[in-house]
Amino acid sequence: MESGALAEELEAVLSGRGWELQERYDSAPVPAQPVRVRKTACYIVLALLLNEQNEVLMMQEAKHECYGTWYLPAGRMEPNETIVEAMKREVKEETGLECEPLTLLAVEERGPIWIRFVFLAQPTGGTLKTPQDADAESLQARWWDRESPALPLRARDILPLIDLAVGYRDSPSHPTTLPEEMPCALICQRLLATFTNDAGDLWVLLSAVRAPHLPVSARAISPSKIQNSIQASASRLLKECCLLSQVTVRAHGILGLQHLGKNAGKSDGVCFNVLLTVTQGGQSTGEKPPELHGESFQWWKVEEGNLRSRILQRLSSSSVVPIHSY
Repeated sequence: MESGALAEELEAVLSGRGWELQERYDSAPVPAQPVRVRKTACYIVLALLLNEQNEVLMMQEAKHECYGTWYLPAGRMEPNETIVEAMKREVKEETGLECEPLTLLAVEERGPIWIRFVFLAQPTGGTLKTPQDADAESLQARWWDRESPALPLRARDILPLIDLAVGYRDSPSHPTTLPEEMPCALICQRLLATFTNDAGDLWVLLSAVRAPHLPVSARAISPSKIQNSIQASASRLLKECCLLSQVTVRAHGILGLQHLGKNAGKSDGVCFNVLLTVTQGGQSTGEKPPELHGESFQWWKVEEGNLRSRILQRLSSSSVVPIHSY
């Protein structure tokens, strides 16, 4: 059953890379409108830079509504930017430093069209911004040990992210993960949906439409569609294709993602590769995975030892980029 194309897709997904979508979606809103950055979707980039003393790079806000408060370098992506380009631009504008990304640390989402990409990055050059360099982007930047002085923060939502960055640098919780520059028109999820039983057998859900492949679920971009988070969209597809109503879907996190953004209105979407566990009634006590509706999807039992071990390792350790939905 493991065709060459399927094997290559699984290898790409488990290695944190993207895979060509060919604009095929197994679940999508009607009509499926392409995403437009800053028009129908808001992408935010945020960077955490740490020095050898575990001090974090902070910037002082110049905007009227939060003037004088401190925050991590962050801002909105612009049309025709990649995610990494946007992150590097914001760090340069707000702190004066140049940087390179080390890994994606987390993805945060508020509703279907507000997504924040949180990076761990390292400085590679530039000069730290001083009060004499103040402009509309920021007043100054500094390294902060999180204790002294007690900086007035714009918001405290950055404190868990700083802890996450320090923890990751001390003991990485997932492999290096960076966006793959590949086009995608919609915001969608490629699902590595798994089922295991007590005997340790492993199944993966496949779309059986045309050549077998991992299912792809696109989400609506209407602000009113509040139930379009990564978790909600994935759960909806799984519950639609399973006969049993008592199916529980858990999103462990992100294995990788792809975005290009170089052709405004045609490649502004993002495809997240998401690792999922499917259970029946909250427990994977069944010997076999839930029965499926029709012939559009099928469960594939993973027999090849190396592939099976890699998937089970990622499941057991939750070795993925975390998703935070608000």
